[in-house]
Amino acid sequence: MWMNEHQTSPTLITPTIMTLDSYRDALMRDWSPDNVRGSVAAQEHLISIAKDRDAFIKSLQDVDATGPPITLPDGATIRRLPSITRWIWDGSFAGSIGLRWQKHTSALPPHVLGHIGFSVVPWRRNRGYAKFALAEMLNCARAVGLDRVELTTLPDNLASQKVIIANGGVFLEKFLKDKAYGGGESLRYIITLA
Repeated sequence: MWMNEHQTSPTLITPTIMTLDSYRDALMRDWSPDNVRGSVAAQEHLISIAKDRDAFIKSLQDVDATGPPITLPDGATIRRLPSITRWIWDGSFAGSIGLRWQKHTSALPPHVLGHIGFSVVPWRRNRGYAKFALAEMLNCARAVGLDRVELTTLPDNLASQKVIIANGGVFLEKFLKDKAYGGGESLRYIITLA
């Protein structure tokens, strides 16, 4: 879906070749879709885009988990989970939100921090985009059969906590992240899907 450059209200789109340049521009402005791996993930995406644009776009919609293994921040590799990515669009790329899950269960493997991760580009923050995107992605979670989703955030990330709570998130626990993710405290929320 290609949106008008002058659009102001956000929508979620499935990434396409036509919208890829706007995404790449955000990566080149030091934004990353990965809140854990940051600039390393952004550079990997830029390299993948330069190598094969079509393959990169295809990799963002992997409902059968056929892609290559995932590399954790500590360098370990793990089996990929089914996943989808949507881009927040308001006439240009404004952020990214992803959903990952295991088939036939709402449980996650211990190495997965949450079902949904999101990041809005700094120049589009404080506009309600993350709240909107999470609400929309919850519909996708229902569609793949999940009855609940877990999300995690750092204790000092008040903006993400507000977004999660605004979408029905309930605080579950404070926990220490696995050392593969750098350790440290994190907060886990749960959203029950009716």
